[in-house]
Amino acid sequence: MAETVKIALDPRVEAFLAKGPKKLFIGGEFVESLSGKTFETIDPSSGEMITTVYEADAADVDRAVEAAERAFHGDWAKVSPSERGRMLWKLADLMEEHAEALAQLETIDNGKPVTHARAADVPLAIDHFRYFAGWSTKLSGEVINNSAGRNMLTYTRHEPIGVVGQIIPWNFPLLLAAWKLGAALATGNVVILKSAEQTPLSAIYLAELIQQAGFPEGVVNIITGYGPTAGAAITNHPRIRKVAFTGSTEVGKLIMQQAAGNLKKVSLELGGKSPNIIFPDADFSKAIPGALMGIFFNQGQVCCAGSRLFVHKKVYDNVLADMTSFAAKMKQGPGLDESSEIGPLVSSEQFERVSGYLQKGNEEGATALTGGSPLDRAGYFVPPTIFADVNDRMTIAREEIFGPVVAAMPFDDEAQIADVIRRANDTEYGLAAGVWTTDLRKAHRVAHALEAGTVWVNCYNALDAAVPFGGYKQSGYGREMGSYALDLYTQVKAVWINLD
Repeated sequence: MAETVKIALDPRVEAFLAKGPKKLFIGGEFVESLSGKTFETIDPSSGEMITTVYEADAADVDRAVEAAERAFHGDWAKVSPSERGRMLWKLADLMEEHAEALAQLETIDNGKPVTHARAADVPLAIDHFRYFAGWSTKLSGEVINNSAGRNMLTYTRHEPIGVVGQIIPWNFPLLLAAWKLGAALATGNVVILKSAEQTPLSAIYLAELIQQAGFPEGVVNIITGYGPTAGAAITNHPRIRKVAFTGSTEVGKLIMQQAAGNLKKVSLELGGKSPNIIFPDADFSKAIPGALMGIFFNQGQVCCAGSRLFVHKKVYDNVLADMTSFAAKMKQGPGLDESSEIGPLVSSEQFERVSGYLQKGNEEGATALTGGSPLDRAGYFVPPTIFADVNDRMTIAREEIFGPVVAAMPFDDEAQIADVIRRANDTEYGLAAGVWTTDLRKAHRVAHALEAGTVWVNCYNALDAAVPFGGYKQSGYGREMGSYALDLYTQVKAVWINLD
C-alpha cells in the first residue's frame, strides 16, 4: 500500500470547525434554527462525526423569505448592476484567498480527494462567479417595431423574478452553490439556498465570505436541513417565485408537483445514465484515461458520469484490459491523503445503495473485471468497478448507480453506426454522452444523433462557465451556465407607450 501523505489542516478550517454547531445564515446574520434542533455531519472516510449543524424547517424558511423580500424591495433594489458585478467579483476574490480552506472543507465533508477539490471544484466555482459578474451589466431588452402605428413605442425589459429557492446536492457542494447563485444574483434576484444535509460545511463557510463581500442583508440566505422538511418548505412556499434544483430525477418529480401550488418557475438538473462510446479509430491514449475518469471521477458520484461504456468489438477486449489494469492501480483512501486518487462515497446510505448495485450486477450475470464488492474498512469505500458481460436490459445498465461502477458493452455496427446510437439513446435519461473517434465526420454525425444535453468528443467532463449544461428527457430542463442560465432567473416585460 502506498504511503499515506495526509495534509495538515488549514488553520482557518480548524478555527471554523472549532466554533461549535454551525448556524443558519438568514438576513445577513448567523442564527440558530427556531426549533433549536441540530444534526451531525459525518466524515465519509471514517464514519465519525465532524461537527453539528442547526436544522432548518418550515419556520426558518419563512424567516428567510421575509428577509429576502425586505432585501429585494429595499437595499438590493438600490444596488446598480455595476455594483452587483463588483460584489460578485469581490466574492470570487475572497474565495481565491480562502481556496485551500474551501478545498479541505469540501474534502472533509464529501470525501473527494483534496487534489480534485483544488484542481476542479474550487477554481471552477471562483470562475463561475467572475463570469456572471460580467453579465450583471449586460442584460438588455429590445425596441420592437409594431403594427399599431408609428406613434406607438414598444420595448421589452428583462426583470428579476424575486425570491428564488435553490436546492443543491452533495456531490459538488461548493461548485453547485456557485452554479445556482451566480446567475441569480447577477440578474438581481434574492436567494434562499439549501445545502444538502450530507455536505453543509462549504456552503456555511461561503456564507461568511458572502457577508464579507458586502452583499446587503437578506440577499443571500443559506440554510441547512433535510429535504422532506426544509426542502419541501421551499418548494411549497407561496412567496418563493422560482425553484432551482439539482439532484435525483425521483426528487425532481416531487418538486414539480409541490411547485404547482403557486405555479412557481422550476428548473431541474437531474440524473443520468450517460453513454460513452469508443470507436475502433479512437486515440486510445486519450480514450482509455478519458473513459476511466468519465466514471471514476468524484467516486462516480456525478450526474453525467459515463456509466455505460460502449466499445467496438474489434477493440473491446484490449480496451477493457487496459482500463482494468489502470483501475486496479488507483490509490483509494481518505480525501485528505495527498496520494488518494479516489475517495469514499459520501454517506452510509450511498454506500448501501452502491453495494446493492454491485450485488445486483453479480446476480444478473455480469463479470467484475476489477472491484465488484465493497471494501471491508472504516468509512464508505467502494472500489472502482468494471463490469463486463453486460447486456442492455441488466439493472446496472438501466439505473443510475451514482458510484464508481461502469457497465461495459460491445457493439458492432461500424458501417451504419445506427445500432450503437439506438442503444445509447435507449434510456429515460439524456444528460450527457461521450464519443471517441478520430473521424471528424463520424464525430459530428454521432454527436447530432445522441439525445443528450452535452456531448463530449474526445474528452469527458469538460466544463466552462460560458457553456450551457443541462438535460434532455428525464434528466431535467433548463440550462445552467452561459447566457442560457440568465433565462432561468429573469422574466420579460413588454412595455407599450402611446406617443400621441
